[in-house]
Amino acid sequence: MPSASASCTWTTRPSSAPPRTAPAGTASSWPRNPREPEVARLSLQGIHKRYGEQDVIRGIDLEVEDGEFLVFVGPSGCGKSTTLRMIAGLEDISEGTLLIDGQRANELPPAERGAAMVFQSYALYPHMSVAENMGFALKMAGVPRAEREAQVRKTAETLKLTALLDRRPAQLSGGQRQRVAIGRAIVRKPKVFLFDEPLSNLDAALRLEMRIELARLHRALGATMIYVTHDQTEAMTLGDRIAVFHQGRIEQLGTPLALYEDPATEFVAGFIGSPAINLVDRPAGSASPAHQALWSRWAAALPADARRLGVRPEHLQLAPAGEGVPAQLDFAEHLGDTHLLYARVEGLEKALTLKLNGAVPALQPGDRIGLDASPLRALGFDGEGARVRG
Repeated sequence: MPSASASCTWTTRPSSAPPRTAPAGTASSWPRNPREPEVARLSLQGIHKRYGEQDVIRGIDLEVEDGEFLVFVGPSGCGKSTTLRMIAGLEDISEGTLLIDGQRANELPPAERGAAMVFQSYALYPHMSVAENMGFALKMAGVPRAEREAQVRKTAETLKLTALLDRRPAQLSGGQRQRVAIGRAIVRKPKVFLFDEPLSNLDAALRLEMRIELARLHRALGATMIYVTHDQTEAMTLGDRIAVFHQGRIEQLGTPLALYEDPATEFVAGFIGSPAINLVDRPAGSASPAHQALWSRWAAALPADARRLGVRPEHLQLAPAGEGVPAQLDFAEHLGDTHLLYARVEGLEKALTLKLNGAVPALQPGDRIGLDASPLRALGFDGEGARVRG
């Protein structure tokens, strides 16, 4: 059986704002109900969550605009799912204020927050058909059968589930089950969709398919969506904005491109981007000549207080023979038109990664190569991991 929190009915609160219209071209696939509630604006003000003496969420301040697709991303245990559950009402807020459309929601039960949550585990009733699962919350809310069935059918058309309405969850693939879970949320017509790692149980191909489906749904519904994931690829492709969580707080909030090009900290620079950014410490006096040459060339535009530099793999290049920072090829991955080279520089603990496109020289592990990078592409960080700028 699904958890109780997964099966609760979420209702909505009235709004005096004018109706939000669907994007052009979506009306035929998603008809608007004149009684449908508005999308929500959320405000988190100084939010803390404590378990005993442990402060696991340490002062979250965040404004979520109506109709926004906001992604919470970060490693396991960083607090992103706990924050989502506090928004949903599944976890108590220890300190701070949650506002939904300007109204304090700390004490509101989940059913009165106007939100619908989609879980990683699908939380479908195994003894019910797809149609019954999707319409269950409407049935519990007393929606007449004819209206309930009409909403389920229209949602099934949107999610390409019409042919599966009579099947049981055990007869569905992982991607189909997740679509049913999303459909169950859609039929409630919530103000806010809350997604807690919904694609993590799917294989790579299905994750890509469902990312496209979620992006399409957001465009069609125009709804406020908050999406939790540990996968930075999901975050970068889905989010209007991304909140990068680290150790119970938001390390940085911004658009995907802003986080990639202008990370505020070493943690954000290392978490956003694939392959991960190359990080090199300032060389000590006993450092190898290659390490010193790397720093003197690539850190030329960084301030004197930079203690570490970062260069993304796509900003590293192969230098002409006999030029650049001397290195030795450790390994190469050829992925069609993209090539990942891993090069060892004497004195560095980790190999540097190059991401090259198009034709590359025929190289073998152990070959001597030269590396080059524009100093303007290097990011500088101080000893505490904060960004420093020239």
